[in-house]
Amino acid sequence: MDTAETLRQARLGARLTLRALARRAGTSHATLAAYESGRTSPGAATLVRVLGAAGYDLDVALRTRPAEPEARGRELEAVLDLAEEFPARHDPVLRAPVFGRS
Repeated sequence: MDTAETLRQARLGARLTLRALARRAGTSHATLAAYESGRTSPGAATLVRVLGAAGYDLDVALRTRPAEPEARGRELEAVLDLAEEFPARHDPVLRAPVFGRS
C-alpha cells in the first residue's frame, strides 16, 4: 500500500484542499503535504484519523504468507519419495481369493 498516494486520492476524492483536510483531521497542512509527498509517513492511528476526516475507512486484510520456496521444495521431495513407494502400473489381473468356493 502506498500511503502517500492513498492519502492524496482520499483527499482528492473528498474534494478537499490540504488545509481543509488538515483542519478536519486536527493536524497541519504542512504535515499532510509531507505525508502526500512521501517525505514522512503517518502512524496507523493518524492514517485512520486522516482518512476518516476525508470520509474514508481503512480496510486491512491479514492473509497467510505462502510457504518459503525451500520449504515447498522439501515438501515436494517428500511427496515424490512417497510416490516412489507405489507401483507405477497396476497388475491388470486382480489376484484375490474367491470366497465361498471349495
